[in-house]
Amino acid sequence: MPVFLGTHTPRLDDKGRLTLPAKYRDELRGGMMITKGQDHCLYVFPREEFERLARKVAEAPFTNESVRAYQRYLFAGTDEQHPDSQGRIPITAELRRYAGLTKDCVVIGAVSRLEIWDATAWQSYQERHEENYAQAQEEVLPGMF
Repeated sequence: MPVFLGTHTPRLDDKGRLTLPAKYRDELRGGMMITKGQDHCLYVFPREEFERLARKVAEAPFTNESVRAYQRYLFAGTDEQHPDSQGRIPITAELRRYAGLTKDCVVIGAVSRLEIWDATAWQSYQERHEENYAQAQEEVLPGMF
């Protein structure tokens, strides 16, 4: 499984395409799935990782209303893409709308996936959550530090 790390600041072109950072292109060459993430960003999964996630989501009991809603939202909003020779991927109008993407974007590595944020939204998110970072560390990694 690839490990995605780092922060990059590509721009959307006039056709709604985003140039992926070069360091991620090999891991995504076999295809990627772009879907609505939490906090109004987009998640970009390598196809294999998304298929793992999809199997797990599909195993949840569809008799549960919340499960059905989550499955519908996740799968209906997913778009499969392959980067072109310059590493560009088109972002659908619906996904751009959901994430509020304008010209300036931020792509962050989030270990198993990339996240695409509007640059202003990412800055606001960081400002709102920066103070909680130390507390979250204790919750995620209790006793490690």
